[in-house]
Amino acid sequence: MIRILVAIILPPLGVFLQVGLGLQFWLNILLTIFGYVPGIIHAIWIILRR
Repeated sequence: MIRILVAIILPPLGVFLQVGLGLQFWLNILLTIFGYVPGIIHAIWIILRR
């Protein structure tokens, strides 16, 4: 639950807490730069998937 809240506030941090510094983290930073909402969607998807 805490990770989802963090993912909504700061998506890359939520992904980092879940998977560390991997491909998904860098992809989320890119998505967040292009648009905040795609970054949130990706972060929540990563957190719920694992």
